[in-house]
Amino acid sequence: MAVAIRLSRGGAKKRPYYRIVVSDSRSPRDGKYLEQIGTYNPMLPKDSGERVKLDEDRARHWLSVGATPSDRVLRFLDAAGILERAPRNNPKKGEPGEAAKERAEEKAAKAAEAEEAAKAAEEEAKAAAEAPAEEAAAEEAPAEEAAAEEAPAEEAAAEEATEDKGE
Repeated sequence: MAVAIRLSRGGAKKRPYYRIVVSDSRSPRDGKYLEQIGTYNPMLPKDSGERVKLDEDRARHWLSVGATPSDRVLRFLDAAGILERAPRNNPKKGEPGEAAKERAEEKAAKAAEAEEAAKAAEEEAKAAAEAPAEEAAAEEAPAEEAAAEEAPAEEAAAEEATEDKGE
């Protein structure tokens, strides 16, 4: 029989209260247990002495018999000085997930495109400012005439298309 030292939840909804129990590892979380060796009330402040109560003698006894503590109970035992908890290192903890990375890449690509467009517009503005005003006016006039010539052609094409539909 594998014995575990773990938390058994009690209390009301959104008001948790835990018993630190020794139980068969196959039994349900809140099911039958062999012995209660302490309590844990997460609703109390962290510096409160009443937050974690633990019978250290019984905890040492069960550990000597071969009971394995859960991660949270191991933290309590380490704080009480009963069992040393090895520090862990998770280098991926602060790293964003795949979806967040994709969003960041898309955002960076959009920012780069916007920056390129701003540079191009700035260069065009500089070129227009450097050219004499007379040349700029001369360039705009033929462009306006070309646009005026294209407009009647487009209207004629639209009229022909409506006539074809009518037949």
